[in-house]
Amino acid sequence: MHASDDLVPDDLWERVAPLLPPRPPRRHRYPGRLPADDRAALRGIVYVLGKSVSWRDVPAERTGCSGITAWRRLRDWTDAGVWPRLHELLLAELRAEGLLEMDDAAIDGSHVRALKGVHTGPSPVDRGRPGSKHHLIVDRHGTPLAVTLIGGNRHDVTQLLPLLDVIPPIRGLRGRPRRHPRRLFADRGYDYDKYRRILRRLGITPKFAHRGVAHGSGLGKTRRVVERTFAWLHQFKRLRIRYEIRADLHLGLLPLACSIICLRKLRTSF
Repeated sequence: MHASDDLVPDDLWERVAPLLPPRPPRRHRYPGRLPADDRAALRGIVYVLGKSVSWRDVPAERTGCSGITAWRRLRDWTDAGVWPRLHELLLAELRAEGLLEMDDAAIDGSHVRALKGVHTGPSPVDRGRPGSKHHLIVDRHGTPLAVTLIGGNRHDVTQLLPLLDVIPPIRGLRGRPRRHPRRLFADRGYDYDKYRRILRRLGITPKFAHRGVAHGSGLGKTRRVVERTFAWLHQFKRLRIRYEIRADLHLGLLPLACSIICLRKLRTSF
């Protein structure tokens, strides 16, 4: 076992390994440098996710591969859709263990600074500096169900329906996979009659705070779980500031972080 398998423990690796695409065959018949081990590359990715160091500064002696190799695997595995499938797998395990309660869900957005790239815009909460926004929907206990990335100048309500659409079909129990909550809690930024009508057509009861009403909507207890999950998510330092120019790579790191949060919940249940 590698000295740094605390970065990629066995229970995480056992779930990731079957999802990885096969490596392309080697072009040369003659022996040369072997490609880095996939688990070592994942260590490098998790190291950057947690520490937010430059990819060039990833310590090869700790992870087992260079940071450039880890970045390339992140790119390839993101293109192959590994991270959303990992998240979906762990959500199904949580549901099978009775640890996922989707009747009530909460939604919110959180601004992060962004250096440049697609899905950035002048942030209204950071003096107009370039920013992005994470949008998150969680179950009753704060388990992340789905996450999206948009420009920091986009209104929260624009991501309400797209976020519901990217909730995966969550299996784990006999019968039809679960896609939508029965009740959705949100702050007054989502208070639009148009969206209330759409949610009701989907079989979802909107529980939104009303605009123009004094604070104290009574939704705080239910909504605080999404704020707590944002705190968990942003403990991964690479997600606090968006350094990746490619939006897809930053968006790839988000479901990986959500998967690690889900795995922690599974561990505490045993």
